[in-house]
Amino acid sequence: MTFLRRISLVFLIAVIPGLAVSQSSTRLSSDSKMLPVLFQQQSAEYRALCYQAFNIATLRLESVKRKGLPLAIVTDIDETILDNSYYEAQRIKDGKEFTPKTWKEWTAKSSATLVPGAGDFLKKAKLHNVVIFYVSNRDTSEIMGTLVNLKKLDLPNADNEHLLFMSDVSSKEKRRQQVMKNFDVVMLIGDNLNDFTSLFEKKSIADRKTEVDRVQPDWGNKFIMLPNAMYGEWENALYNYNRNLTNEQKNVLLMERLIGY
Repeated sequence: MTFLRRISLVFLIAVIPGLAVSQSSTRLSSDSKMLPVLFQQQSAEYRALCYQAFNIATLRLESVKRKGLPLAIVTDIDETILDNSYYEAQRIKDGKEFTPKTWKEWTAKSSATLVPGAGDFLKKAKLHNVVIFYVSNRDTSEIMGTLVNLKKLDLPNADNEHLLFMSDVSSKEKRRQQVMKNFDVVMLIGDNLNDFTSLFEKKSIADRKTEVDRVQPDWGNKFIMLPNAMYGEWENALYNYNRNLTNEQKNVLLMERLIGY
């Protein structure tokens, strides 16, 4: 931006305050994502949280007792095993919002990297003869690109048999139950409450917190949670699961959710 253009912009904002308000209120999707994406990509704290989660998971894995059925771990993929912050970052740079089309273009690149600690943990699980099932809400059309990505990263059980993707409903409960028919699932790993049990699905913010409290002993034991401030069901709950809101309407709801003193 040239010096003269900067001066002009400052003048417009000073003279017409409503202009700045109007512009910011329509850019919720990109501006509100920037800090969460930077947190995942640049903060050492994010890495520490991931290492902490997988260190705890390793301790739990080493204390598991076999009861008869072969052992298995059910894990989510996105922001649990694979880091897709590059997609979110590029959408911000381009001034664009998420779309299913561009997301599938990203997954077809097979370029996601590992969430810190994920690869080492899954390889240790394999050494303990624990089978990994990747239960993801990626579309079934994304299986090939995902398989290439997982194999690039040398992850165990990277094959069609162990990838359970979304074909009809977003709930993962049916797919989890499918695994539990033949395996003793000793651990579930995810970045979203819906990765663990259907009890969390489509609940209000208050009810989600209540359900989390109800299964408090499972966190860090059977349930291993990874941080994800970029997106998730927590964000949908903020908007009462209404996907048709305008950015202005979303801003109003977000303001109402803030708890000051």
